[in-house]
Amino acid sequence: MTHSSRQSKAIVSNGKGQYEQVTLTVMPPQEGEVRVKILASGLCHTDWDSIQNWNKTFVVGHEGAGVIDAVGEGVQGLCVGDKVILNWSIPCGHCFACQQGNVHICENHSPVCGNGLCGHAHAGATTQNGQSVERSFHLGTLSEYTVVKAAAIVKFEQDVPFSSASIVGCGVMTGYGSVVNAAQLKAGSTVCVIGCGGVGLNVIQAARISGARKIIAIDINQERLAQAKQFGATHGLISIQDDVDFLQMRDLVREMTDGRGADYAFECTAIPALGSAPLALIRNAGTAVQVSGIEQRIDFNCELFEWDKIYLNPLYGKCNPQVDFPALLDLYCSGQLKLDELVTKTYSLENVAQGFNDMLNGRIAKGVVVFS
Repeated sequence: MTHSSRQSKAIVSNGKGQYEQVTLTVMPPQEGEVRVKILASGLCHTDWDSIQNWNKTFVVGHEGAGVIDAVGEGVQGLCVGDKVILNWSIPCGHCFACQQGNVHICENHSPVCGNGLCGHAHAGATTQNGQSVERSFHLGTLSEYTVVKAAAIVKFEQDVPFSSASIVGCGVMTGYGSVVNAAQLKAGSTVCVIGCGGVGLNVIQAARISGARKIIAIDINQERLAQAKQFGATHGLISIQDDVDFLQMRDLVREMTDGRGADYAFECTAIPALGSAPLALIRNAGTAVQVSGIEQRIDFNCELFEWDKIYLNPLYGKCNPQVDFPALLDLYCSGQLKLDELVTKTYSLENVAQGFNDMLNGRIAKGVVVFS
């Protein structure tokens, strides 16, 4: 089938810590690819960090939902008009990690832990003034159109607003999957969640859905604790200033958990100083999960591991997109998973600066850019 190119407004990083809105040319998909008309794109701290630190030109954005605009040769099971969520962790299906069932850490396609090169659609799919422009995390969702590999697509038929569907492919999946896939939380457990932003709220509601008996939310902001209770937290604790090692918080949690500590604790702040905090809050043989993706060096006091404690650092909630995304949307449709409530505010492409500002200043749980 012959397709024409599309002109596409997009947010592009200039490689110098700034970004601008430009008009791109998005070409037809080649073999094994699809072109998607993006209808909503979530804003994430990772987007801002990439603008500040990647030192190259690229189309910003890695959370998105929309409809298929064109289908390349050899693509099966996907048609023009299909509603889709984009997934940045694209499995190749045949590397060692994929064969072991760890498709989220694909050795060939992952932009985080693989070589990252093979996950992109063809280099000339997105151009500006005739020059190829890379797409963030293989996707580049802050653009009216994008071309991706068919393996980056998860089709859905449920009645879900695109603004809500768009956030499934990062923050929702990371929080939910860290509880369900990584920690495999047991019903009746006690849980601590450090940080009640967008990811933390998804940890909280995943713990609730999994049957946790007591969910203790911890944050520096009282308003966030109030919101955490709307998502399923049973208790809230304001973080204690200068309690960097969380020893005072540990004592408070022990008072609430029969003197032994929580069964599970999840760190969702991305603050390096709090990397070891979940270990302080769990009981012997409990499980601590570092959800936020801290990559800086952290010095641990090995006494925190006493005794038989487990510390997990999962990527993307160990996501299997073709299994997990439909399950999340089914939970939404049954009223168990809150998505609409996570989207605090929506923006246009023209006022994305306000969206980043609101996000960086903690005014929103999740912001979404909605395309007309």
